[in-house]
Amino acid sequence: MTEPTPISPTPPSDKEVLGWAHTARFFTTAAQLHQLPETGLPEVAFVGRSNAGKSTAINTLAQTKRLAFASKTPGRTQHINLFHVGPKDAPNQLWADLPGYGYAAVNRDAKQRWQKVMADYLVERKPLVGVVQMVDSRHGLTDLDRQLIDFMAERIYAGEVRLLVLLTKADKLNRKEQAAILRETQELLASYVLTEQADIGVALFSALKNQGVADAARQLHEWLGCAPALDEADEGDPALDQPELDDDA
Repeated sequence: MTEPTPISPTPPSDKEVLGWAHTARFFTTAAQLHQLPETGLPEVAFVGRSNAGKSTAINTLAQTKRLAFASKTPGRTQHINLFHVGPKDAPNQLWADLPGYGYAAVNRDAKQRWQKVMADYLVERKPLVGVVQMVDSRHGLTDLDRQLIDFMAERIYAGEVRLLVLLTKADKLNRKEQAAILRETQELLASYVLTEQADIGVALFSALKNQGVADAARQLHEWLGCAPALDEADEGDPALDQPELDDDA
């Protein structure tokens, strides 16, 4: 007797994934890694250079104006802010809004302090399953952006952390320019896809024109099924190099 062909589950609609993203709400904030709670939920970090549109992108995904705080002075946010996503009584993902990087006018000591927190989070945080990196589409991947990817490369190669690059402010480019920066970024990111486990994506994004919002929400929703890395028993706490994100390049 022939076995019946399994029926693949129907992918969620744009309305469903956007409705899920719209549930994002503030959970907690921390100035140091040890202050972050262990919830057992998969975490997705949002990173980007100051003024790349990170806070605006988060607020657009959540469909709220004030979830992520966009300071009038770039580089002022110096904490990791966590947001619950999913049902109110049973959240199924955490979003982590990390400090922006690359703003030279900020006090150097303060910059080094919060960049160490960000570095430790990206390398050590076991629940981290994905990173959304905001890159201004008018400039493309800068040296600082690539340094951050290099810093996470080992976890990306191992499939522990997935990467989605959002080319923000795409509405400021015409269609030809959008196609060109998308192609250029895809080519640059291809050099990081060195293993079958590496999962790297790139998309154009515009909060103003609502471009790429549903696609980004869908990717985040797909990461619900990603299991966080497990702690390795009896492993020491080796000194970790911090990312060199101090100087504009």
